[in-house]
Amino acid sequence: MKNSLKWISLSLLLSASVNAAPSKKLITIDNDAVNFTNKSFAQKSMTIKTVEGISLLEIDEDAIAELSHEMHDKFHRCGGFMVHDSIEEALESLNATEVRNFAKSAPFADYSITEEETVRDLIAQVSEKNITEVITKLSSYKNRYYKSQSGVDAVHWIKDRWASLVAHRNDARVELYEHSSWDQPSVILTIDGSSDETIIIGGHADSIAGFWGRATARAPGADDNASGIATITEVIRVLAGSAYKPTKTIKFMGYAAEEVGLLGSKAIAKSMKQKNANIIGVLQLDMTNFKGSDLDIVMMTDYTNQQQNEFIGTLLDKYLPEVGWGYDRCGYGCSDHASWHGEGYPASMPFESKKNDMNHNIHTARDTIEQSRGGSLHAVKFAKLALSYAVELDR
Repeated sequence: MKNSLKWISLSLLLSASVNAAPSKKLITIDNDAVNFTNKSFAQKSMTIKTVEGISLLEIDEDAIAELSHEMHDKFHRCGGFMVHDSIEEALESLNATEVRNFAKSAPFADYSITEEETVRDLIAQVSEKNITEVITKLSSYKNRYYKSQSGVDAVHWIKDRWASLVAHRNDARVELYEHSSWDQPSVILTIDGSSDETIIIGGHADSIAGFWGRATARAPGADDNASGIATITEVIRVLAGSAYKPTKTIKFMGYAAEEVGLLGSKAIAKSMKQKNANIIGVLQLDMTNFKGSDLDIVMMTDYTNQQQNEFIGTLLDKYLPEVGWGYDRCGYGCSDHASWHGEGYPASMPFESKKNDMNHNIHTARDTIEQSRGGSLHAVKFAKLALSYAVELDR
């Protein structure tokens, strides 16, 4: 192993030199996409190691953008892989089977339902109009690409919007989480509780289209993922505008750079793990406003926590009995919940449809709110679910 590490490190060092081959990146990716990746990118990609359905690949940096596009087009995954900063970090992530098994199976909280009166009062306040307004605003940016100025501007708008919703509260704050390797920050709103136990509700703020000229491409990303950010914004509005005071700390997050390897959420999750954050639940809202299936809400079973998924199903039966829901799989690294799962935290991802029935206009200039008939009725269901999740898990 030591010799192989030396060889890989030397390869990466040489690839960065002026006269060497194109610079390399290390990614982990689902085994079902490995053959496609190595075949499609020929000499640009090489498998280093495989562990329990996940493979570590070395790939030319200039192929990452096209890989992201192909993962969506061929495998219906936003992201679909994770980018790593070093061979040591990549191998640590790949070999963390016990951590992933713990995140999948361990109970992290009391999942009993006891707050019916509070939940019903809050979910009655959810407004489709407000969700539509935020989707419309975010999709008005030319794109929200992680390396574009409009991508930076959009996150600053989210920060300002969230700050305005909690300006009257002394237990809440909003901050930008800056990333050193690209311009677009992530954004985090915290409502402090009396306990260090932490609940996270997040979604990615960036958007993408095609694989050439992404910084200037038209990528409205109305569904992917202005809808998730708008849903989170409505949850914040309802909670912050009420007299509700959480016992546990609740954090709302808008992640940068999800579309190019879950970069923003991976950095935040790793940082919180290093600080021994006591996270008892993570809910990922990625695409909430396109009803493509007979089911309204579909829980992803891979790289998520089984008991928390069952808890969410119970919430749906209790508070949204008219909503049809079920289960599906989305593959490794399909969205930001995988970053938290990889650090050993319980994560869930309720999705807008079965994966094969997802909105096929995403990652194009056609991802507009008109694909959802100009409204946000579908996203309302997710906002109500997220409110019930926050309150019941908090108590």
